[in-house]
Amino acid sequence: MNIAAVICAAGSSTRMGGIKKEYRPLDGRVDAAGKPLTVLGAALMAFIAVPRVNLIVIAVPSCAEGGEFAARRSLPSTAASVLFVPGGSTRRMSTHHALALLAAYSPDYVLIHDGARPWVDPELIERVIDALIEHKAVIPLMPLIETPKELDERGFVCRHLKRTRVGTAQTPQAFAFMPLLHAHELAAERECREGIEYTDDAEVWGEFVGPVAVINGSPQNRKITFPEDL
Repeated sequence: MNIAAVICAAGSSTRMGGIKKEYRPLDGRVDAAGKPLTVLGAALMAFIAVPRVNLIVIAVPSCAEGGEFAARRSLPSTAASVLFVPGGSTRRMSTHHALALLAAYSPDYVLIHDGARPWVDPELIERVIDALIEHKAVIPLMPLIETPKELDERGFVCRHLKRTRVGTAQTPQAFAFMPLLHAHELAAERECREGIEYTDDAEVWGEFVGPVAVINGSPQNRKITFPEDL
């Protein structure tokens, strides 16, 4: 079974004040060689710790923004070899670029992870893989604590949603490889025609392939968005 992972780290970190969040040191932690462990490095090491993940691709900013060189500098000195691919102007485009690169390696399955989620646990990755083999598409989901409301175009509440039917998606999101690649090709065509934007890979799969299964997420698997998240 050939399982690949994509770590998306091509964003501009605008909400971090323009400082590339994936390259920031993480809680003063160091790797086995004493090198400061970054946000991206911690996420990468979690996937390296899972033997069933055979290949890892990291989507990085363009060469003009540091590209592969800057990404490599942020990784642990003990990190295994990975592939790098220039990302796009959106998260979906970055994932699509990575999937296109992976096509030459013919993986059976692929896991897509946010490079800004450094606290992902290998145990969660293993659970995602187990569910993936059964369902072909799966995401970790966290239940809501507060009661969600849906707003209309004027900003008024138009629907009172049930907490038990709504959750927040985490990564890694995992899919059968070829159907996901084809779905991204269709999503790219629709984006060109209609100017829409997809927020995650589960949305792409749900529109062009079929249902997405869920498993319990992890409270520790937080995403860094603002400086205070560190």
